[in-house]
Amino acid sequence: MTQLALVIDLNVCVGCHACVTSCKEWNTSGWAGPLVDQNPYGASPTGTFFNRVQTFEVGTYPNTETVHFPKSCLHCEEPPCVPVCPTGASYKRPDNGVVLVDYDKCIGCKYCSWACPYGAREVDEEQKVMKKCTLCIDRITDAKLPERDRKPSCVLACPTSARLFGDVHDADSEVSVAIRERGGYQLMPEWGTKPANHYLPRQKTRMHIDPDELTRVDNPLRKEDLTTYTGEETLDDVAW
Repeated sequence: MTQLALVIDLNVCVGCHACVTSCKEWNTSGWAGPLVDQNPYGASPTGTFFNRVQTFEVGTYPNTETVHFPKSCLHCEEPPCVPVCPTGASYKRPDNGVVLVDYDKCIGCKYCSWACPYGAREVDEEQKVMKKCTLCIDRITDAKLPERDRKPSCVLACPTSARLFGDVHDADSEVSVAIRERGGYQLMPEWGTKPANHYLPRQKTRMHIDPDELTRVDNPLRKEDLTTYTGEETLDDVAW
């Protein structure tokens, strides 16, 4: 069976949020929309997003690094959100493995969000239904589009090509090769959900820093007088 999925390269993701904005733009006006915002510009913005990028700083100074971690529905092969749905609104397409929500059947009970260990589902406060990443199903199945454009909007928008899309059950696909050759891994596999989406690990780089390199020689806060006055006239002493 075909299983479409994303493979996200954490080594080249720069946290630009192009995937977030392109996802919002495409889906709010498409099949899965609208994606409402209740308070988009306030101190505590709220709204519905299919894709979010979380940024962390890891390590201990001076050996720290910033990790940008995009997260959306993982389109699990054993999705726990599907069997708990009392109305059958949550389902997995048999032809491509994409997990979707039928808004006409959804009653907004949030059972699916409680069952999802990844926090990938959000309630639309205006429509009162559960929403999540659809892998831009209306785009990837649109035969009228050129084949190169039948990809999720986040994949097409990524400036660093950190997002790959394809069939993870096809051993020769781009995503399968990347997973196999670059150590791709699933998120929290211990839950037994078999996430279709995979992540490519960051490549660790180590830099040796001597302690004296942590102090700027020209630091203006230093109390030491770094100038050596010779008594000779300088440009600072000349009145023009």
